[in-house]
Amino acid sequence: MRAWRRHGRGERARYVAVLDQPEASVLRGLVGQVDDMLAGRADASPADELSALTGIRTGPSTPPDDPVLARLLPEFHRPDADGDAGGGTDGAALAAALRSVREPELIEAKREAIATMLASLPGGGGRVELTAPQAEAWLTAVNDVRLALGTALEVSEDMPEQLPPDDPRADHLPVYHWLTWLQDSLVTVLLR
Repeated sequence: MRAWRRHGRGERARYVAVLDQPEASVLRGLVGQVDDMLAGRADASPADELSALTGIRTGPSTPPDDPVLARLLPEFHRPDADGDAGGGTDGAALAAALRSVREPELIEAKREAIATMLASLPGGGGRVELTAPQAEAWLTAVNDVRLALGTALEVSEDMPEQLPPDDPRADHLPVYHWLTWLQDSLVTVLLR
């Protein structure tokens, strides 16, 4: 893949890249896995009669046990060390309530970005041409895939660029680095 380029200006601007077939296939597969994880979390939401009446969806009030999902769906409020949000409010209860109300919206937004990406990603590779809103959806989807893979690989700041061949993560770390480059390339062209 070559770096993203912008063609045109203003609302007519298009963001263009060409992906090889293996790149498109890897990207499609990884994004699909993240989408499946998010869909599973959404499907695990408790049934709520009030949401049927009000249209306000609710989700789980507890964070995901899976570390990858926990990274994609972080806490909406973190109580202080005493578990208190300040002003006498129970911080844990506030965090649970915020998660219950906000998580379905976050999952929906992430899945919409994934759908936009998959709709504009040629399955066999080739030219990708995006509008500004599509490019922003790509950024969201690529960032989520990167976060998921980075969490699974336990990427840290002190991790070397290459791992020893006997490390089980060695084959997947280059994909993480490629996703980082892909994201950076698109951010750079969007900011110009």
